[in-house]
Amino acid sequence: MDNEIPNAKVIGTRQPDVSYTDRYAVRVVAVNTTGHIALIYAEKGNYFKLPGGGVEADEDHGRAAAREVREETGAVVSIRRRDGCVARTEEFRNALHQISYVYIADVVDASGQPELTEEELVDGLTHEWTPARQALDRMSSVEPTSDLGRFIKERDIYLLGEAIKKL
Repeated sequence: MDNEIPNAKVIGTRQPDVSYTDRYAVRVVAVNTTGHIALIYAEKGNYFKLPGGGVEADEDHGRAAAREVREETGAVVSIRRRDGCVARTEEFRNALHQISYVYIADVVDASGQPELTEEELVDGLTHEWTPARQALDRMSSVEPTSDLGRFIKERDIYLLGEAIKKL
């Protein structure tokens, strides 16, 4: 699925004296039958984000992306393989070096319910379906109350903006 990986937008600064832990993650622009995308809101931290999360050791990006959308929204998706990875970020936050890849996916079944983790429930994660440009406006308009939220805001505004060019 990763035909040609786009150059990454770098967020944060690599510190020479820090030993970083690498983490690979996927983000998904999940498009439903009305053309709206999934947008996740985190009440704790006051920010919006795309569905997504870490790629587990036994997963490829497509399986990880589908799993994350299903867990966070309940929707079953099919990754648009023709588009491949449409954007990428490289983040340096605390001792974490995270590389996030964004994919576009079509919703094939929206009847499921989210299966949020305990941490996601504590963070007050909810989801909605909204037009992509409105999602971008909503992401831009909030002021996150945490460093994590500010990193996520910068990352996902960039990733969604790049994905919109392919929609």
